[in-house]
Amino acid sequence: MAIVECVPNFSEGRNLAVINQITQAIENVEGVALLDVDPGAATNRTVVTFVGDPESAVEAAFAAIKTASEVIDMRNHSGAHARMGATDVCPFIPVSGMTMEDCAELARKLGERVAKELGIPIYLYEAAATREERRNLANVRAGEYEGLEQKLKDPEWAPDFGEAKFNPGAGATVIGARKFLIAYNVNLNTRDRKRAHDIALDIREAGRAKRDAQGEIVRHPDGKAIKVPGRLKETKAVGWYIDEYDQAQVSINLVDYEVTAPHQVFDVIEEEAQKRGLRVTGSELVGLIPLNALLMAGRHYLKKQGKSMGIPERMIVETAVQSLGLRDIATFDLDEKIIEYRLNRDNKGLVDLTVTGFANELSTDSPAPGGGSVAALCGSLSASLSSMVGNLTMGRKGQESVWEEMSELGAKAQELKDWYLSAVDRDTAAFNAVMAANRIRAKSDDEKAAKADAVKAANRLATTVPMEVLERTMELIRLAQKMAEFGNPNSLSDAGVAGLTARSCAEGAYYNVLINLGGLDDDAAWGKKQRTKAEANLAKCREKAEALAKFVERKLSS
Repeated sequence: MAIVECVPNFSEGRNLAVINQITQAIENVEGVALLDVDPGAATNRTVVTFVGDPESAVEAAFAAIKTASEVIDMRNHSGAHARMGATDVCPFIPVSGMTMEDCAELARKLGERVAKELGIPIYLYEAAATREERRNLANVRAGEYEGLEQKLKDPEWAPDFGEAKFNPGAGATVIGARKFLIAYNVNLNTRDRKRAHDIALDIREAGRAKRDAQGEIVRHPDGKAIKVPGRLKETKAVGWYIDEYDQAQVSINLVDYEVTAPHQVFDVIEEEAQKRGLRVTGSELVGLIPLNALLMAGRHYLKKQGKSMGIPERMIVETAVQSLGLRDIATFDLDEKIIEYRLNRDNKGLVDLTVTGFANELSTDSPAPGGGSVAALCGSLSASLSSMVGNLTMGRKGQESVWEEMSELGAKAQELKDWYLSAVDRDTAAFNAVMAANRIRAKSDDEKAAKADAVKAANRLATTVPMEVLERTMELIRLAQKMAEFGNPNSLSDAGVAGLTARSCAEGAYYNVLINLGGLDDDAAWGKKQRTKAEANLAKCREKAEALAKFVERKLSS
C-alpha cells in the first residue's frame, strides 16, 4: 500500500474556529486520516498531521491550503514563529510504498495546482527543491511575510510555480518532501536530568564540546566550540526530567530512521546507561511510527534471541514493542500507534472474516468472492504451511546446520502468505469492477465508446490479478520443496500438503485467467499473449508440483 504523510503548518494557533475549518476540509476528503492537530498560541501557528494514499493526500492538502487562504489574513498575523504564508509550509513524507522522489513529485503537482487555481506563489524545498539554495527552508523563508513583497521582485527569488506577484492575504507557501521524523524517548531509572543529558551528548550526531586536559572548551579561531561527534548519525537528543513520570529521559528526534532506527538508539543508550550505573526501564513513542521501523526492531531482537523470522507480522511487531519496553509508562495500541494499522483499522475485507464467515460468504449466490479468491487463499495456506515447517525445524537438535536457512525461508513464506492474502480481496475487487463497468448506461456513441474502454480495462485487471497469482506460485512450490528436503522430518506431510495447495492455487488461477480472457474478444492480441504466458507458467508449476508430490510420497513410504 502506498501511504504518504503530510504535515502542513498554518499561520493560526489561537482561533479554534478557524483551525477547525481547515482541519474539517482535510477530513472531508475520503482516503485520508487526520492524525494530529497541534496549535500554539505563542507561535500563532498550528501543525497538522494527516496520512493517506498519494492522490487523496494531495487533494486534502489542496483543500486545506484553499481554506486557509480564505480564513487567514496574513496582514493581521503575528507570532513567535517564522512564517511567510497562511499555509506556511507543506511537506510530504514517505511512509510506505513511496520513495522520496514520489513525494517530491506530489509536491510539484500540488504546487502547480495551488499557484494556478489560488494565485499563491509557491516555493519548493528539501527533496523537491529546484536548486540547491532552496533546499533549506530557512533560506526560502528568509525575510518572512513582511519581506515577501520585495523578495518577489528579485529574479533570483521568483517562485517555482505562479507569478512573482504579492498575495497580501495568503502570502506564499513552501511545499516539499522530506524524511519521516520519529520522536522517541528512552526512560532511565533516575530523576537526574544531568545524567540523562550526559548520555544524550554522547549519542547525538552533533556530539558535545571538546575539552582540553584542564576541562576547558577547545575553540576554533572564530571562537566557536570544536565538537566531538556522538555515536549515532541523523540523531538529535537532549536529556530532561518529566514530572509526570518522576524520572529522567533521553529525548530523541530520529531524522532518518533508516540510518539510525529506534532499536539502535535503545541499545546504545542501554550501553551508555550501564557505564553510568543506570538502567533503561523502557521507552516512549511520541506520535505515530511507520510499520517498517518496528519490523526492523522486531527482526533485530528475534535474531539476537536466535528465533525464527518466519512468524506473522504482528508477532514481529509485538516482539519490538516488548523489547523496547514501549508499554513502560503508557499503553501502546498497535492499531493506534502504527500508521499503516491505523489507516487500515476500518477497512475490513474478506481476509478479516472468520473461516466460517468466509465459507458462508463464498457459499451464497453472490458471484464474488469466487474461484479466483479461493485460488489465492490456497496460495496463502501453502505459504503458511511452509512457514510452519520452518518454525518446527528451528531449534531442533541435529538440524543446527539449517536453522539460519529455515529462518530466512520462513520469513519469505510469511511475505508470500501476506501477498496471497491481499490477492484474495484484490481478485474480488477486480471482478466487482468488471460488473460495475458492464452496468454503465450508454446511449450516445461517445458514451458507448467510453463504456467499451471501461469494460476492456476492467477485464484486463480481472485477468491480471489471477495471472500474478499464477506467476508467483513457483515460489510457493520451491519453498515447499526446500521444507520437504531439509525441514523437520516429522512435518514432511505438511510440506507435501504445502505443495498440493500450491498446485491448486496455480490450477485455480489459470482457470480464472482463461474465463476473464473470454471478455476480451476485441483485445485479441493482448489476450493471446496472456494465454501463452499462463500456459507456460502452469506447465512449470505442474511439473515441479508433481515432482514434489512423488518425492514426499516416496519418503513417507520408506
